[in-house]
Amino acid sequence: MIRPRNVTPVRLGNLIPNCPPEYADILISGASADNRNIRRGDLFFALAGSHVHGAKYAQAAVEAGAHAIITDPQGASYISGSLGRDVGLIVDPDIGVKVGKIASEIYGRPAQKLTTYAVTGTNGKTTTAFMIDHILRALGETTGLIGTVAVQLAGVEVPATLTTPQPADLQAMLAALVERGGRSLVMEVSSHAIAQGRIDPMHFSVAGFTNLTQDHLDYHHTLEEYFEAKAQLFTEKYATTGVVITDSSWGQEILNRQHGRLVALRTNTQEPGAWNIVDRDNQQFTLVDPDGDQLTTSSSLPGDFNIANAALAIAMVAKAGHRLQDIAHALRQTHGVSAVVPGRMEVVGDQPRVIVDFAHNEDALAKALAALRASTSGKLIVITGSAGDRDVTKRPAMARSAATLADELIITDDDPHFEDPAQIRQDLIAGIPAGRIWREIPDRRQAIQTTIVAASSADTILIAGRGHERFQDVHGTLIELDDRQVAREALAMRKAMQ
Repeated sequence: MIRPRNVTPVRLGNLIPNCPPEYADILISGASADNRNIRRGDLFFALAGSHVHGAKYAQAAVEAGAHAIITDPQGASYISGSLGRDVGLIVDPDIGVKVGKIASEIYGRPAQKLTTYAVTGTNGKTTTAFMIDHILRALGETTGLIGTVAVQLAGVEVPATLTTPQPADLQAMLAALVERGGRSLVMEVSSHAIAQGRIDPMHFSVAGFTNLTQDHLDYHHTLEEYFEAKAQLFTEKYATTGVVITDSSWGQEILNRQHGRLVALRTNTQEPGAWNIVDRDNQQFTLVDPDGDQLTTSSSLPGDFNIANAALAIAMVAKAGHRLQDIAHALRQTHGVSAVVPGRMEVVGDQPRVIVDFAHNEDALAKALAALRASTSGKLIVITGSAGDRDVTKRPAMARSAATLADELIITDDDPHFEDPAQIRQDLIAGIPAGRIWREIPDRRQAIQTTIVAASSADTILIAGRGHERFQDVHGTLIELDDRQVAREALAMRKAMQ
């Protein structure tokens, strides 16, 4: 966990309204909802979890140095006996929605000292966030990037565990970024984080919307509920302004609801008063702003969807106050929007060309395959599965799309979690149209190795679904499995055999 080194302690009475007088003068210098991250002087948020209540770890938090515990009535019932004469215990039935605000106060309201960018959407969040960060660094800024692939704060990187961190951890990260001279923060914001209040009390300078397609219906139940979670990010509560790709009705609906506060980005057609992509040639494109000024640059990642991601990144940076000519000059120095995004259309080998991508739903698979088709002289082969304990209804559509657009489909395991992997594969296979070429190879490592060794040098192999992930979750056991590394080993094996 990344934290600031120096925090001015705050009285508990200044953090908690109606704090019991006997605890008001306790000094707090940090916070966490994970007892393993507690340091001396911290406030421990003992919150209800999906499997266990955090209050059961209250004593461990005190032993680690917590000066106070705050929990709900259920949590208070788990805390028996004395926590220690100098440890405060506060019970608040609504503590779950207050964590971010309290943590922000502890760390000196760090978000207010940064220009903040938030990106949401079903697909493209990670790529767009990396592109924004790339542009800002090209402009000379010290930045922070928080998302699915990694957390990078002023040049320091740690692995990411959630697309959007828990509220107390997020505020600590922002404070550490400010302490290290950071000026801007770029965040991926998931629908789960919005619905669960994990971004409270953040107020972003600029929010961006990529797209919305079927995903996460195991959590949101309907596409409309999923959309409503995303749409909250663009309200006045969470964002000052924003840029919305309006190629779909979902983006147009967000724009209509927030009339005058947001600006549209059109990637396929042109519209007055919007950002418009007016010309594209392979990976080069020209972007025109609402005033008619234009910028010509390129994306290092293939596909029209990555041109859209790059255009959104440019428009968001401009909307935050950077001049378009300054952005153009910076991108000339970096030969375009050349962000390296782990596990996103990442080329790991040639002859055959092997690409690893995070595409894990029908829309993302279709766009990735379409982007690769034109540059494939041999067969286009896709290896994919579907994660367990997730939206079951998307699986047949994923396989139908992949089998239709590729020359050959390999069905394999993704991260089954606690589901039966054989059933997941059957759900996928049910969507494959008659007459298409496909195989089932359950073991993912074997599927990758077999496919690469057997392919011709002119083929393209897309390994989809897991992207940057390094461990496969099988019934709670984490098995080391990085698609990129397995592919490299298979390419080396192929070369040795030849």
